[in-house]
Amino acid sequence: MSKKQSIIIYRDHLLPASETFVRAQAEALQHFTPYYVGSRLVQGLPVPKERTLVINRGHRLLGKANEYSFKLWGFAPTFFQQVRNLNPEIIHAHFGSDGALALPLARNLRVPLLITFHGFDAAGKDEYARRSFYSHQLYLRRRELLKHETQMFIAVSEFIKKKLLEQDFPPEKIVVHYIGIDTELFRPNPVVVREPIVLFVGRLTEKKGCEYLIRAMKGVQAAMPEVELVVIGEGLLRPSLERLAGEMLRRYRFLGVQPPESVRAWMNRAKVFCVPSVTAESGDSEGFGMVFAEAQAIGLPVVSFASGGILEAVKHGETGFLVTERKWEELTMHILLLLEEEILWHCFSENGQHRVHTLFNLHKQTSVLENLYQQILNPKGEFSLL
Repeated sequence: MSKKQSIIIYRDHLLPASETFVRAQAEALQHFTPYYVGSRLVQGLPVPKERTLVINRGHRLLGKANEYSFKLWGFAPTFFQQVRNLNPEIIHAHFGSDGALALPLARNLRVPLLITFHGFDAAGKDEYARRSFYSHQLYLRRRELLKHETQMFIAVSEFIKKKLLEQDFPPEKIVVHYIGIDTELFRPNPVVVREPIVLFVGRLTEKKGCEYLIRAMKGVQAAMPEVELVVIGEGLLRPSLERLAGEMLRRYRFLGVQPPESVRAWMNRAKVFCVPSVTAESGDSEGFGMVFAEAQAIGLPVVSFASGGILEAVKHGETGFLVTERKWEELTMHILLLLEEEILWHCFSENGQHRVHTLFNLHKQTSVLENLYQQILNPKGEFSLL
């Protein structure tokens, strides 16, 4: 058996709780060994210690100095040597801003750089990025360099590809690739009885549109008082959203951030999944919405707005309903339709599972990704994309 090649999975902060898709994709690789590299560890998802390397290891002064030196000037000789010792073949950065941070590393090691764009990094407006975090500002400054020096840009949806093309990214370097769902992990439990629950899972930010769901649920509960809203997630809008729910709803719960196994358990219990994402004032839109595919894999029909990449994650009229953005009255009508029509619900539930297995299977999609890696390493070779 040939030795696996090493690959760097670059993420500035390792690893936010909401980014299960980064770890799932990396750990599903069959022919490459993933090493997680970034500026520092954060409280969130655990990553394998033996395959993780960060610049800032927590030392109050030295760690911060090394991190700032790398981010400001792309200078981190000790860090570069540590990464070089891993003998990586490719650096795969997630999000455009992380690609900008990883560019000096790729130059120093002289290895190809690949960047996956997920959402805000492609759809966000430049004027907002200029007032945002330093890494977003750095991305704007290095964007033209990235267009020339990056070997491949992966767009997580056709929607994200369109956004990249609007910014004059070279079309020959852009590939649309759906990350995929572990359908062994995300599958319905036939023992669990579905309850009259509408489930929201996501960050409590403007883009995720929880306010519209709360307003929609007022009409749902007027017709079906037993239906409960369960909100999983955290964010700056939580206090205002809880106040709004207190004013409008009879039955609701805000559970904060929950571990992945708890999220899956709630997806098994709920009857309808609703994250009515919208285009934020900043331009940020749903790039694809992995959580929609996860819900459908568990047999949970979706109601949402027809926004961004959600139109690719959910098939309107077959696995869920996608309605006019910000029209919460339409959410109410379609949530009630799925709650009241049992035959329709079962049809959507089966369709959703089949569609995820066909289009968004993690192992199948990761095999495609590894072919993309090989195309970068062997540009004249022939590799069949599954």
